[in-house]
Amino acid sequence: MREVRIKDTLTGELRRLDSEEVGIYACGPTVYSRIHIGNARPFVVFSLFAAFLRSEGYRPKLVVNVTDINDKIYVAAGEAGKSSVEFGTAMTAAYFEDTDRLGLGRPDAEPLASETVEGIVSLIAELVEGGHAYESGGDVYFRVRSFGEYGKLSNRRPEDMDQGEDAGSASLKEDRLDFALWKAHKPDEDTSWESPWGPGRPAWHIECSVMAEQELGASFAIHGGGSDLVFPHHENEIAQSEAAGRPFARVWMHNGMIETGAAKMSKSDGNIFQLSEALDAYGREAVVAYLISGHYRQPLAFGEEQMEEAVARVERLRNFFRESSVGADGGDSADQQRGGSGESPPSARLERFRDALADDFNTPKALAEVFELVGEANRGEVRGGEAAVVLAEMLGLVGLGSLTQPDQGVQTDEAAQRLMEEREEARAAKDFGRADALRDELAGMGWEVRDSAGGPTLVPRA
Repeated sequence: MREVRIKDTLTGELRRLDSEEVGIYACGPTVYSRIHIGNARPFVVFSLFAAFLRSEGYRPKLVVNVTDINDKIYVAAGEAGKSSVEFGTAMTAAYFEDTDRLGLGRPDAEPLASETVEGIVSLIAELVEGGHAYESGGDVYFRVRSFGEYGKLSNRRPEDMDQGEDAGSASLKEDRLDFALWKAHKPDEDTSWESPWGPGRPAWHIECSVMAEQELGASFAIHGGGSDLVFPHHENEIAQSEAAGRPFARVWMHNGMIETGAAKMSKSDGNIFQLSEALDAYGREAVVAYLISGHYRQPLAFGEEQMEEAVARVERLRNFFRESSVGADGGDSADQQRGGSGESPPSARLERFRDALADDFNTPKALAEVFELVGEANRGEVRGGEAAVVLAEMLGLVGLGSLTQPDQGVQTDEAAQRLMEEREEARAAKDFGRADALRDELAGMGWEVRDSAGGPTLVPRA
C-alpha cells in the first residue's frame, strides 16, 4: 500500500491519508439542466481517485450528492412548463444517464437534497439553539461573525465576501455577511416542507453538511469539488458544521475549471458544451482521456483542438492493442508476464505510474509513463506482449481499460468484407488505381484497411 498524498486547499500542504478508511464527499450537480463537460471533470477525477485507492488496498467510500432543490430548478421548470419535482426528476435521470456513459461506474452513495430535508431541519435547529443562526421573516440565516474562523478556507477578508444571494433577503439579515440556511416558501414555488420556522425549503449550503455527515460521519478524510465552490459554498459548509461541533473534512481537494477562451465553462454564462454532446461527438474514451490530460488542480482548456488531440491519443493506444502480438486478455497475470521479478522496464514504468497517482493524483505524469511504454514497445525495446499486459493495468486505473479490446463487439458488414476482398484481387492484379478506389469507398463506409504480414483486416475509422 503506497502512501497517498493530496494537496490540501485549507493548509496549502501535501497531506497524506491518515487511515485506510477513506471517506470522500464530492459536490455534485444542481440539476436545472443537463450537465456540461465541466461538471464531468469532478465526477471523473473523484471516481478514478477512489478506484485507484481501492487498487492500493485502501477502503474508500465515494459520496456525490445531487442538488434537486434550488432556485434555478424552479425557474427552469417554469420555463419548461413542468412542476419542479417533475423537472428535477427528469434532469437527475439525465445526469445519471450521461455519467453512466463515461463507463466509470457509480459513486458508492448519491444522496438527494429532497431526501435529506429532515436532517437539514435538525441541524439548522441546533445552530439556532447554539446562537449561530437566527430566524427572520420565515428565513433562517447563519450568523457568520459567530464563527471566528470564517474565511480560513478561501483566505478572504470580510469586505471581499459576497454571498451571492438574492437582493430581497438583504433586509432580513442582521449582517450582510450572513447566509441563508432555510428559505421561506414563496408563492411562485410549487414545493415546500414544514419546519419550526414555517413552510419553506433548504438553502444550498446546508444540504452538503448534512449529507456528508449522514453518509461518512462527523469527520471524514476528503471533501472535494470544483475550485469555484471554495467560496462561498465550502467556506459555508465548514462554518455550519464546525459551529455545530462537527470536525468535518480533514483535507480539501479541489479541481480546476474547464475553460473556453479565458472564462470558466458555466451553464449560467451560456458557454457550455454538454457532456452528452461531447460523448456523441468524440466517444467515451476520448472524453475521459481529455479530462485527465491535465493535473486535476489546474484549469483545463476546452475546444475542438484539445478534443482532437485526445482522440488522437486514444487512437494511438487502440492501434497498439490492435497490432500487439499478445492482447490484454492473454491469460497470464501481470506478474507472470513480467517474470515476477518486478525489475523489467514495463514493471518499472508501472511503479512510476502508480507513484504519480499517489502523489497528488498526477494523471498527466502517469499518462506520460503509458506513452513512453508504448514507444518502447513500438521500437522493439521491450516485448509487445509484456508491454500490453502492463499497459492494460495502467489504462484500467484511469478509466481507459476498454482500449485494450479496441474492436470488441464490432461487426464487419458483408458489403465491406466483399470490398476488401475485391481490393486484394485488384492489388494482386497490380490494378492499384482500382485498389485505391476501393480503399476510399471503404473509408466512406467508416472502415480503414490495415495491411499486415498476416493479411488485411478492417478496422473502424476513428
